[in-house]
Amino acid sequence: MKYLIILNDAPYGSERSYNGLRLAGSLAKQEGTAVSVFLMGDAAGCAVAAQSTPNGYYNIERMLKGLTAKGARIGICGTCMDARGIQSEFIAAGTKRSSMDELTSWTQEVDKVLVF
Repeated sequence: MKYLIILNDAPYGSERSYNGLRLAGSLAKQEGTAVSVFLMGDAAGCAVAAQSTPNGYYNIERMLKGLTAKGARIGICGTCMDARGIQSEFIAAGTKRSSMDELTSWTQEVDKVLVF
């Protein structure tokens, strides 16, 4: 199965992006499963590099790195990055600036789309 998870919320403040990434990580562990994650709106901030969180608190950047290590694709809406002043040189390793056209392609090729 192929899954696309679209995140819309900021990395911290609510747990929607956190829970979406938890599900993505669980799916990525399954044999024969492909996972893509697209970060839109405030979720573009999930991909900012060098996040520092208190000990014992989840770290969204580490979660993204774990997903890419399992072969997941991570795209960030370029328009959303621009609106938030996020430059490509400041995004986490394994993530990439993307576009609505690429989101459209990913949506058409997967079996299920989940939105958080």
